[in-house]
Amino acid sequence: MSDLISDLPNSIIETILIQVPIIDATRTTILSPRWRDIWRSINHLVFDEKSFPVYVNYDDRLVFHERIVKFISTVLSLHEGPIHKFQISHRSLLGLPEIDDWILFLSRNGGVKDLTLDLGVHQFFIIPSCLFDCEKLTRLELSRCELYLPDSFKGFSCLKRLNLTQALVSSQAIERLVSTCPLLESLSLIRCDCLALTISAPNLKYMQLFGEFIDIRLVDMPLLVELFVSMYMPDDDLWEQSSNCNFVKFLSGVPNLKKLDGFVHFTKYLSIGNELRHLAMMFNNLECIQLRPVCFTDTKEILVVLGLIRCSPNLKELQISGMSDIRVSTYAQDLDIWERECPSDSILSKLKAVDLEEMSGVPHEIQFIKFLLGSSPVLEKMFIIPYINNKEYLLKMTVELMKFRRASTKAEVYFTRLEYPIRVSSGF
Repeated sequence: MSDLISDLPNSIIETILIQVPIIDATRTTILSPRWRDIWRSINHLVFDEKSFPVYVNYDDRLVFHERIVKFISTVLSLHEGPIHKFQISHRSLLGLPEIDDWILFLSRNGGVKDLTLDLGVHQFFIIPSCLFDCEKLTRLELSRCELYLPDSFKGFSCLKRLNLTQALVSSQAIERLVSTCPLLESLSLIRCDCLALTISAPNLKYMQLFGEFIDIRLVDMPLLVELFVSMYMPDDDLWEQSSNCNFVKFLSGVPNLKKLDGFVHFTKYLSIGNELRHLAMMFNNLECIQLRPVCFTDTKEILVVLGLIRCSPNLKELQISGMSDIRVSTYAQDLDIWERECPSDSILSKLKAVDLEEMSGVPHEIQFIKFLLGSSPVLEKMFIIPYINNKEYLLKMTVELMKFRRASTKAEVYFTRLEYPIRVSSGF
């Protein structure tokens, strides 16, 4: 009687081995004579915490570290054929001189397309220059490393996805790396701090920027559809003086956005620079905007929000969180901007869902809510979550909301802090 396991085609066996932790794949030699050497030719090698659970005890960790390093080196020395995916993701791996040899092996193997290096959380490692000889890379993810581009580097002609997390890298190196990857579709820069960047990527579709930035300019990105930006700036005064980037300089290069998420100082960042009252650009594909937070006591930040809304005729979903101090904001300046910037015939013809959080009830916030309700004929739901959890305050703000005209007869307004949900009936 034939052995069903032994009769499986090599391609099926390799598919099975790819799905299990690498340490288990090497143990399948006992299943059948035909399985004995097949693990040596699997083209996906993933060394992560599923194969090697983390040790907490320091003494155990040293022994454990040596065990992992020896295992990886052994697997590579016995491997036969191309390696398409190579991943090391383990927080217990620190100080790895062997990594240079591993990357050199991959560069000479010639087949690696997907490469991830995510090592220990307390130590950075220097990326060996031989990594840049991996010309077939389509995906590259590097964490906690120092990155220097060799002078001979001409680019990754096949790279489509690039993720850098906590990388020590210069602005010039990032700009050069991105510009020499003509097929790049996804870019993520996370905590690669203190960068002043001009990014040009004609084929980029998705971008994530998270960290401290001195300046950012996006150029020639007609295909970008999703943009996530979480900007930190420790010294606001220095930022105001040194940054020459504003709403137009940042967003004019991404005309076909569908989704924009901005956090921390992003709205403030967009407000710096030239006059925002007369914007010529349009975002005809932009359907979802999220800005957290917005200071409604800062007229420039209000103009950023209104500018984005006016430039997005097909906006369907809007999410805003406030950051206003009710103790100092009972009297508001520039309340006339609502009549000036939001004429009575303003129409947000596609807006269906609005989520407003941390609302303090300051005058500009109230006027913003009034504008949205009166200008959104297809609005279905608006959620307002106040900053203050107080019954008297909730009631006062609810009464104010009931006075506002609604352009949509189907609009439902929920004024709540979860503990006290209130559905506000239609006004006039």
